[in-house]
Amino acid sequence: MANIAVIYKSIYGTTKQYAEWIAEELSASLLEASNVKPAQLMDYDVVIYGGGLYAGGIAGAKLVSKNPCKSLVVFTVGLATPEITDYTDIITKSFTSEYRNKIKVFHLQGGMDYGQLSMIHKAMMAFKKKEVEKTPLSERTNDDLLLLETYGGKCVFTDRETIKPLVDYVRAV
Repeated sequence: MANIAVIYKSIYGTTKQYAEWIAEELSASLLEASNVKPAQLMDYDVVIYGGGLYAGGIAGAKLVSKNPCKSLVVFTVGLATPEITDYTDIITKSFTSEYRNKIKVFHLQGGMDYGQLSMIHKAMMAFKKKEVEKTPLSERTNDDLLLLETYGGKCVFTDRETIKPLVDYVRAV
């Protein structure tokens, strides 16, 4: 098996949970992104980077988007339902077109505990909620409905089974 690192940036914990599961499944090194120096990335045959989705970007992704890796796999974690959400803009914003052609990206569903959100994130979610409420019912997406249903509470959608495609992909590399 290749020398693998799972590097993550987690603000509220769901990305860290997925990173731990992935590292365990692959017997990989587990590293928090703030403790990784860019030069270390080349020490690994495969780098798996995980970051939460915030304000249209991937938390901490500059570490891997601006520094070379031999092989890079990225996973994002957000509240939206991965099977029906279009992440094209986020990936385009986070990685150059040349880099996008060299990486494999997986999207996982996390969760949210409004009681734990920072003031900035609470304000962003309040703004998004108002935006959704102004949208006609017939035009609301499933993710809009999920936001309204879970707003102000706690919801957890993490599921260890959802890492299987990522783990299988890395094992085949």
